[in-house]
Amino acid sequence: MDKNAKIYVAGHRGMVGSAIVRSLQAKGYKNIVTRTRQELDLLNQSAVDAFVRTEKPDYLFLAAAKVGGIHANNVYRADFIYQNLMIETNLIHAAHRAEVNRLLFIGSSCIYPRDCAQPIKEEYLLTGPLEPTNEPYAIAKIAGIKLCESYNRQYGRQYVSVMPTNLYGPNDNYDLNNSHVLPALLRKAHEAKQRNEVKLQVWGSGRPMREFLYVDDMANACTFLMENEVVTDGLYNVGTGVDVTISDLARTIMCAVDFRGDIVFDASRPDGTPRKLLDVSRMKRLGWEARTDLRTGIERAYRDFCNKSQPLPNTPVR
Repeated sequence: MDKNAKIYVAGHRGMVGSAIVRSLQAKGYKNIVTRTRQELDLLNQSAVDAFVRTEKPDYLFLAAAKVGGIHANNVYRADFIYQNLMIETNLIHAAHRAEVNRLLFIGSSCIYPRDCAQPIKEEYLLTGPLEPTNEPYAIAKIAGIKLCESYNRQYGRQYVSVMPTNLYGPNDNYDLNNSHVLPALLRKAHEAKQRNEVKLQVWGSGRPMREFLYVDDMANACTFLMENEVVTDGLYNVGTGVDVTISDLARTIMCAVDFRGDIVFDASRPDGTPRKLLDVSRMKRLGWEARTDLRTGIERAYRDFCNKSQPLPNTPVR
């Protein structure tokens, strides 16, 4: 990418979008276009079309999305499928109409079948049933992948899809009802330590295995792909290639927070997919690998959490 190219980052206030902006700025890109939700409603097709036609960005990073953990995905199913379908459809189609030839669409590893072979290769997409708890979100993201693929085939665009594993880091969501497992446990451990409690409650059995990627590594992968002239289409898994049990994750978080208590598993809560480890060999062949190990990433995320304004949503009143 030319350092003076105009780059639009959709969703720049979110965890992924803000990390992409940091990555671009660190690499010397200065012409970065952003809009808040109040300035541009991405659910409004005509508004999105007018904005993209006016700005005419050279590159578009589609990081805007409605995201959440198991509880949010399972409860707000209509919101997740509708909003994500609208956001990606509006932006991808508007990019095409405005002759934006390079676009990067960010999906999620939940697009893959619930019980597919591990580690998960890109070609496993659409080979089996999805995890029921986040099926609406996954279907929306699969539609985004197919939109990019279809515009590439029909119109010769260069739209690339990136499927990250579970992300965490600065600007994460720490809402106890709607966040993902890592930030939720980080907050629980912090508040348990503050209250001098001796137990940390963890949803499910603790046996499912998950892979976690520090969000700045994810952003680096996104800019790496957009800068690579060889990468003009396709689907790319982005992760570390290493997973841990939820039980081990909780222990790592407890160490980072310095919370010295016991783990209590709540078996009434869902486990979700038993295992979800991405095969990242395609990115490795291109020359990219994650740099941040889990313990270091969690320590950085915890510092970010502690710097956030208090009180956070759902803080118990004592």
